[in-house]
Amino acid sequence: MVKFAKKASNFEQSAKAKGSNLRVSYKNTRETAAAIKGKSLHRAIKYLENVIEKKEAVPYRVHNGGIGRKAQAKQFKLCTQARWPEKSCRFILSLLHNLEANAEVKELDVKRVKITHIAVKRAPNTRRRVFRAHGRINGHLRQPCHIEMIGCETPKPVTKKMKK
Repeated sequence: MVKFAKKASNFEQSAKAKGSNLRVSYKNTRETAAAIKGKSLHRAIKYLENVIEKKEAVPYRVHNGGIGRKAQAKQFKLCTQARWPEKSCRFILSLLHNLEANAEVKELDVKRVKITHIAVKRAPNTRRRVFRAHGRINGHLRQPCHIEMIGCETPKPVTKKMKK
């Protein structure tokens, strides 16, 4: 059994998805994940597709050193820095599709699934070589990451009975 950072509050009403040692930037993925937390599953998928098409941007709130200001960041509260991290969006998008399939297998209503937990953690660095001029070789480190997410089905709204 795979260990998650957080347990689902209601196991029967939730679905999980996880990716380990993904070769995608930790910092970009962390900001992308923070942007979709709390959104419904279909809205998160549409949002990431819009980011890939550069119709919407991902706000950078924590790892924002050297990130330029963008006009699309005006829609976010107290944030002026944004980017369009395409590779991170593609990785998270594939996990969202996996989460959707897992929810369908558990016979959940996919339209009411909301992302309640998403965590991005650093994975061990991978080492490579970069060949430089004059026969020199430098090291090149990659910062991969682990991504895990839990989607819970929101309860149906109860209609209030009218008094006569």
